[in-house]
Parts: sequence; C-alpha cells; structure tokens
Amino acid sequence: MKKVYPNAAAALDGLLFDGMLIAAGGFGLCGIPELLIAAIRDAGTKGLTVASNNAGVDGFGLGLLLETRQVKKMISSYVGENAEFMRQYLSGELELEFNPQGTLAERMRAGGAGIPGFYTKTGVGTVIATGKPTMTFDGQEYIMERGIVADLSIVKAWKADPSGNLIFRKTARNFNPPAATCGKVCVVEVEEIVPLGSLDPDHIHLPGIYVHRIIQGQHEKRIEQRTVRPRS
Repeated sequence: MKKVYPNAAAALDGLLFDGMLIAAGGFGLCGIPELLIAAIRDAGTKGLTVASNNAGVDGFGLGLLLETRQVKKMISSYVGENAEFMRQYLSGELELEFNPQGTLAERMRAGGAGIPGFYTKTGVGTVIATGKPTMTFDGQEYIMERGIVADLSIVKAWKADPSGNLIFRKTARNFNPPAATCGKVCVVEVEEIVPLGSLDPDHIHLPGIYVHRIIQGQHEKRIEQRTVRPRS
C-alpha cells in the first residue's frame, strides 16, 4: 500500500466531510499537525467536532479552524491561551465537552483498542460526571467514560518510514499516539521520511499498522510561552 503523499491536501483528499469527528494530536503548540490543520481550513470542511487537548492559539494550530468557524464542538481538557475559543464558547457559538487530560487520553487510547467504555474516579462529584453512568467498586464511586472513535486522526511525528512506522521526538509524543490509534483513518505529517528498515524496531513508538497516509513537510515550531531569565 502506498502511504506517502506529496502534500497535506493530497493526503486528505477524499477523507473530509462536513460534521465529521477529528482526533488531533498535540499539546499546546508542541507536536501539532499544523500542515494538516491548514489543509482542512483550506478545504472549508465545516461542522467539525475536534477531540484535542486544546485548540491551539489565536491564529495558529486549531485556532485557525476556530477563526473560520469550521469547528462546531471541541472535546478538550484545556481552553486557555486562545481568546477566540473563549469568546465563541461564552457567546454560545461553540460547544465544549470538558475532559480531564488523563481521561481524554484514555478515551482516545480505549477507542483505538476497541474498548467502548471504562470507569474512572476522575470527575466524580463534579460537573464532569453529569449524566454519566456510575458504578461502585470496592466501596468507591466511579463514572463511565466512552472511548473515542474518530472519523479521522491527524498527528505529527518526527520520523517515519514508508510503511508508517513512527518515532516521536521528546514531549511532542504527548497526545499523538492515542490520537493516531483512535481514528478510522490516520494521516500523519513528519519532519523526515527515512528508508524502510532504517528505524530500529525497538525505537518505534507507533507501528505502521495504524497509519494510512504520510506527508513530509517543513514546520514552524512556534514557542507558546517564551520565558527568559531577567538580566542581572
């Protein structure tokens, strides 16, 4: 199967439709699939539900899709750093399903593993638990969370081979592996595609069985919060 595509638009061709659910990797601006996000913006696909830790920042990352009003609902754990996200949510223009970070990661992982639901103590007694089934284990209450199965996963990796075996770089690993596994189709952008057989099998973070399409590109790698030491 040919998995390598020339660019983001080609890799997404035939996959996008209005009202779809997209799982996006990344944490803040670290390890975000910025090229694929820009291609979705350019395609004009609307009514999207996006499962991602956050929605980027104003003018970059998933923030691009908020600016063009292509996102109907976010499934997220953090909504800071994005004034447009806050404005749309508070004005009722954007639906928001809050998830604790660990719960969101596990919902993606569970979906990718074929697990339809699981129980967790996180969120018990809070608004997170509203309307969710509960169960008592060993005298303690747990809430049930559903696994996420997305129509499309978009993720960012460091290296790939033509079969789609992936290596992530340091903290850019974050939500990318579970996001990749929970999509019916997974499209990956990488910094480098290396020859088949050149990756040490023990160093592969995500096997190519989960990856359907790959692109290589140049990435901006913005710094979300620049902190410098004051001059002495």
